[in-house]
Amino acid sequence: MSLIDQLKKNMTKGPDYEDDLNQIPEISKKVRLIAYYLPQFHPIPENNKWWGEGFTEWNNVTKALPRFYGHYQPHLPGGLGFYDLRLPETLHTQAVLAKKYGLEGFCFHHYWFDRKPLLETPIEILLKNKGIDIGFCVNWANESWVRSWNGNEKDTLISQKHSPEDDLAFAQSLKRLFLDNRYIRVNNRPLLMIYRPSLFPDMAATINLWRDYFYQSKIENPYVVMPQAFDDNDPRKYGFDAAVGFPPHNGGWRLENIRSSLNPFNPWNEEKIFEYDKLMENMILNNPKEFTLLPGVCPGWDNTARREKGGTCFVGSSPKKYGTWLLSLCERVLRNSNEDERIIFINAWNEWAEGAHLEPDTHYGYAFLAETSRVLQRLGLSSNAAMTPRPFLEIQNDLENSYISARSKKKPFLIRLIRRAFFIMSNACESTGRHLRAFGNRLN
Repeated sequence: MSLIDQLKKNMTKGPDYEDDLNQIPEISKKVRLIAYYLPQFHPIPENNKWWGEGFTEWNNVTKALPRFYGHYQPHLPGGLGFYDLRLPETLHTQAVLAKKYGLEGFCFHHYWFDRKPLLETPIEILLKNKGIDIGFCVNWANESWVRSWNGNEKDTLISQKHSPEDDLAFAQSLKRLFLDNRYIRVNNRPLLMIYRPSLFPDMAATINLWRDYFYQSKIENPYVVMPQAFDDNDPRKYGFDAAVGFPPHNGGWRLENIRSSLNPFNPWNEEKIFEYDKLMENMILNNPKEFTLLPGVCPGWDNTARREKGGTCFVGSSPKKYGTWLLSLCERVLRNSNEDERIIFINAWNEWAEGAHLEPDTHYGYAFLAETSRVLQRLGLSSNAAMTPRPFLEIQNDLENSYISARSKKKPFLIRLIRRAFFIMSNACESTGRHLRAFGNRLN
């Protein structure tokens, strides 16, 4: 297949394509689904200066090309089109669509640099338009912005400078968000995410500063969380309430690069190509007992649209696999006795240049949204879902019955047998651990 043929295939309806569903059966609200939301789909003066007049994330999306046979690029929007987030009707349409398919709300990536907010227009629109019926919270993406898009401190566009004064000003800026009745809460506490707590000089001190401020302001103590990312996985050292999933972080970056097994259209240029299936396995098995984890799932991930060379792509995703991953996490969080903490984060609602979006595209249509609703419907039909968690081996069987990847077919029988034995032993250990913990609890 030529590059042109691959492009034609990617830009037309694929075998998994689904139209928007006119009616959706009643879906379960046992699990709270929150999708990360990127606000960079409207121009701002700073991006005009740094990237060119009129720049938005759509500039990255539309320049993408497939780099190897079977590579799904570009991801082009379907039902919502190339929208502009300066328009209130855009956010209204997104909110209606998200709630229709079972999402509780959006977690907006929030940008704040020494009392200077950027890309704040969607949040401002949401606050001014009470008729936009969607839950929301914010993730302070407290990194410096750099031209390389990868977080390295080189060619810095705008720096993040943490200080006690700025930290207090940030908390003050959150007050009107927390007072909005649509703001997402956990046990009546506003949910606040900090993307990179390790970048603060003293995160624990800042948390105490914030908690004191909100107490004095007669606002509920915020429920503060952090993503498991950048090898920073335990929220307890910062005084946070929980960690959250943000795949492919903490499960995807150290996988085997399989690009040698693929057929590139041009010579490889530092790309990293990983298997979506392996990412799923790592994220499903990530289940710490020492602290609260609100897990995460992603429909896919591919940031090659943002990079002229290099970039990372997870191949082999599909609506069915995503649904299996989501269902396994739903079954896990239903075992949480705290109903308000039965939360799963989805990466993402609209990360188009990272190939991670529930929003409909031209190739899959509404398939990922439809699969989301089907998972929630299945939970509603299972009255004892919280009492009958499936072992990982059964989840693996689900996957193997629904697909056999081309690469899996080539694996020697012995390797597949050893791999199956590994998961059988893993399930046995997990089951034994559950019984031992239950016995220990009875001794308290």
